[in-house]
Amino acid sequence: MTAPTPVAVKPPLSLYIHVPWCVRKCPYCDFNSHAIRGDIPEVDYLNALIEDLEQDLTFCKDREIQTIFIGGGTPSLMSGGFYQNLFRALKARLAIASDAEITLEANPGTLEQGRFEAFRESGINRLSIGVQSFKPEHLTQLGRIHTREGAHTAIHAARQAGFDNFNIDLMHGLPGQTPTDALADLEAALSHQPPHLSWYQLTIEPNTEFFSRPPTLPDDEHLWEIYRQGAEFLHSHGFKDYEVSAWSRPGMASRHNLNYWTFGDYLALGAGAHGKISLPDGSIRRYWKTRQPDAYLNRIGSRTAGSEAIAPADRPLEFLMNALRLTEGVEERLFAERTGFPLSSVEKTINELRDEQLLAPSRLQTTELGQRYLNSLLERFL
Repeated sequence: MTAPTPVAVKPPLSLYIHVPWCVRKCPYCDFNSHAIRGDIPEVDYLNALIEDLEQDLTFCKDREIQTIFIGGGTPSLMSGGFYQNLFRALKARLAIASDAEITLEANPGTLEQGRFEAFRESGINRLSIGVQSFKPEHLTQLGRIHTREGAHTAIHAARQAGFDNFNIDLMHGLPGQTPTDALADLEAALSHQPPHLSWYQLTIEPNTEFFSRPPTLPDDEHLWEIYRQGAEFLHSHGFKDYEVSAWSRPGMASRHNLNYWTFGDYLALGAGAHGKISLPDGSIRRYWKTRQPDAYLNRIGSRTAGSEAIAPADRPLEFLMNALRLTEGVEERLFAERTGFPLSSVEKTINELRDEQLLAPSRLQTTELGQRYLNSLLERFL
């Protein structure tokens, strides 16, 4: 494979901000989240985030931030005042697009009256509400701190506060879950007319409580039936699965997630946050921040814990691993724009996959058959 050319047009730039604290660690969670011990040090964390950003400003000269996502942990534990001060600091240092999508992850168990209004006033314009299930038994099994009623109340309060762009997070394949249970969760979610749903299968990950004491999950036959009936239900209600586990109404796909799937760039702030950036010398680097909250707070100088260049030979596969997750794929031109390689560098494999009816004829897009065998398809590019 020939050497890549420097990427002439920088990809869209996003910003990811990580808030590492939660009320308690859920047994399935393998994210960088830490149960609260005492009060959250909001002022110290805000100062650390600002210092962290100052170190990364060289990555974003003359580039506009298109989307911001605040994840965790439980970002909705922080006060409205914290976010007002944070966005004041961000706007003083970054060019943020006037139509930027700004998302906050919110846990229904942490949202007292008035909290949504304060988030809205700070500039946040989209919420991702982590419900996971509306069935009390499943909420208990998953270690969630909210009730079914609390979930409904939180979603209603979000709408009342003016959030018409929001996502509801749901899991399927839960212990003892039947297709009827899964459909009941989807029906409960759709009663709020959300523009977006994340509906994904529970998986058991290392370094989690469920990994140490695994629950009994539905077998493959039941998992497929849950997914089949759920997908049919969502399609019948006007939702499209634009990505493996992301569903939206027309025009309401998450712009932040789409930037990930199309190999865009994203800055990283906060304990354990990961970023990807295209640099002027033509290299593309991934980097990550100090993981432990106390270490992040007390770090002097750069809070970047490590970084690595994406090897040129790995770029085509990395691009395709992301882009082919999208149901509609991407235009062919994007391959060269984001990797620096001409499409001809992988054309032989692409043509073979098209001959086998695994890729669409004029886009980098899997067919229905190709999506079913996505992992095997991607291995052909190794």
